[in-house]
Amino acid sequence: MKLALKIDAASYRGCLVGVPRLVEALRQAGARASFCFNLGPDRGGRRLPALLASSHRGASALGRHGLTGLFHGTLLPAPDIGRRCAGLLRGVRDAGHECGVLGWDAAAWQRRVRKAAPAWCERQMRQAFERHESLFGAPPRLHAAPGWQMSPNALRLTQRLGYGYASDSRGSHPFIPVWHAEIVLCPQLPTTLPTFDELLGRDGCNAANVHERLLALTEMPPPSGHVFTAPAELAGQALLPAFVRLLEGWQRQGYRLVSLGELFDSLDASRLPRHELDCGPLAGHRSHLLQQGAEFLA
Repeated sequence: MKLALKIDAASYRGCLVGVPRLVEALRQAGARASFCFNLGPDRGGRRLPALLASSHRGASALGRHGLTGLFHGTLLPAPDIGRRCAGLLRGVRDAGHECGVLGWDAAAWQRRVRKAAPAWCERQMRQAFERHESLFGAPPRLHAAPGWQMSPNALRLTQRLGYGYASDSRGSHPFIPVWHAEIVLCPQLPTTLPTFDELLGRDGCNAANVHERLLALTEMPPPSGHVFTAPAELAGQALLPAFVRLLEGWQRQGYRLVSLGELFDSLDASRLPRHELDCGPLAGHRSHLLQQGAEFLA
């Protein structure tokens, strides 16, 4: 019974404040996780309307990103996360966690990738790949799309760049992705559980009980385990107590809390089913997300 933890650190504040707190919470729980970093500039201010729209769901945009973070890349310069947080990122690896790629410019990726030219996608992905290699002395195994936003060109590049596996989609179990009958040989480990953002503010769910909603969903473990994604800006700040209660609850349920790499290494990749990919709506999101579709040629 494995449950893989994926922490997305898309902003400078998320790395600087949220990540160290989450590393300490994981240390105390004896758990491992995959930390996926935005390795280039933090231009989160360019997504200000989306950040403000999420404020009513349990934590304000100001609390998550700080006043300066709301204007990074617009009124204020965009801090280069990979350079300014290099020691912190390597410290996450040294603490025993997997470090993956959440893109080069996560804010631009979420806005542009679905309609972007192939050259733009390749430039973004190569910059992130090379930055990871220079930071950690090894190529990344894990690619995670910011906001679960991808395009056919980006999917092909996960294979061409040599990623071992990706977590770019939402779904129910690991699979080999197929885009319009084109097989992409980079297995997907989709996020299987709703996120904090998707639950807060709905049906009476708040910061005090959100962990109970998630624990109710994991009482019956699926054969291939679960994947839970948490943003460092939220799980490492306002919802840190809920995150800690989640870790404790999952361990009581019998789960071993692992990284995506550990989950993947426990699978027989040659026997993974092939599934089509779709882009569709999901409650709690303004845009369509990449999602696991029907099994291909079942």
